[in-house]
Amino acid sequence: MRLFIVALAVAALAGCGLETATTAATGAAIKAKELEEGKKTQERMQQKIDQAMDQMQQRAQQAGDAAER
Repeated sequence: MRLFIVALAVAALAGCGLETATTAATGAAIKAKELEEGKKTQERMQQKIDQAMDQMQQRAQQAGDAAER
C-alpha cells in the first residue's frame, strides 16, 4: 500500500522535476513511519488497558471472595 502511494505521488509529480518527486517520496516515507509508530503506540496502550482490566477483575473477585467468608 505504501509503495502504491509513493509510486502514485511520484507519477503525479513527474512533470515537476526530480527534486519535487524526491521530496514527495521522502514525505510519504516519513508519514508511513509515523503511521507505523502510531500503530505500535496503540498496541502498547491496548496492552496496558487490558492489564488494568485484568487487575480490576482480580480485585473484584478477591472482594467477592472476602465478602463470602
